[in-house]
Amino acid sequence: MANGNTVLVLGATGGAGGEVARQLRDAGWDVRALRRGAAHATGRRDGILWLRGDALAAADVASAAAGCAVIVHAVNPPGYRNWQQLVLPMLDNTIAAAIAQRATIVLPGTVYNYGADAFPVLREDAPQHPATRKGAIRVELERRLEQASRAGARVIIVRAGDFFGPGAGNNWFSQGLVKPGQPVKTIRYPGRRGVGHQWSYLPDVARTMVELLARRDTLDAFAAFHMAGHWDADGTQMSGAIRRVVARRTGAAPRVAAFPWWLAALASPFVATLRELREMRYLWNTPVRMDNARLLAVLGHEPHTPLDEAVEATLAGMGNLAPGGPKAMAAA
Repeated sequence: MANGNTVLVLGATGGAGGEVARQLRDAGWDVRALRRGAAHATGRRDGILWLRGDALAAADVASAAAGCAVIVHAVNPPGYRNWQQLVLPMLDNTIAAAIAQRATIVLPGTVYNYGADAFPVLREDAPQHPATRKGAIRVELERRLEQASRAGARVIIVRAGDFFGPGAGNNWFSQGLVKPGQPVKTIRYPGRRGVGHQWSYLPDVARTMVELLARRDTLDAFAAFHMAGHWDADGTQMSGAIRRVVARRTGAAPRVAAFPWWLAALASPFVATLRELREMRYLWNTPVRMDNARLLAVLGHEPHTPLDEAVEATLAGMGNLAPGGPKAMAAA
């Protein structure tokens, strides 16, 4: 029988999964986390029960999920390797475990599901006609989750813009705009001035999920929500926030330059992350904004950290604000 306060987090070593796991722990949940590799210790650490297992192994997921009321599915293949081949089998294992436990699945969603016919303002019920391979897989992920919601599981999807935040992993902020562990001298912005872009601070996304889970029994069996996040209306506000934070903390004055798409094109055959970033370039060429009216109707608010505060925490977590990078930050 599922314990209403027990949650399994898949992907807890990553940015989204790790942040959700910590916030659930702090909210009083009994948190389990699945981790690959025999070299990693199991047991309870920092208030989280770590279990050895692989999200690609159905038996591992089923065993870890036994007695859980919620499964957070925030797992992805590391570095985008074999993304297309592995993402759906991992989700199928989560679905099978959730149906067996009659648990709620929580999925961090994206805007990749949508194509030009849904732009520029995205609502949860907009048609999903994706323009990319990755978008098509996202549509299939949600289709399978919708089916699961009619077979005994419940589903909460929180779609958000580009993630940024401490420990956020592979994302445009840390892979494009600035380089982790280095002083910020140049901000490489991928979009054009005048084109709006949607950002989401990862701790705000996690807080939204935690608050929705507290109300899960009142939601539809399949419930999707959009976050407004941080809307950069003209493509200058995120860069401006980085420049302000760096200037205040270090006295430096970073310049803003265009992201070298030509270099990404040359390197993408050899670097999986760059291939994925290039496929999403269209989202930098057109404004895509998310409507959070449904979220506001349920929560009454959207968790929202001021932009400069969020950027400062992100840069500090990436080791950009102290000489010597992350080691110096840890010793400070």
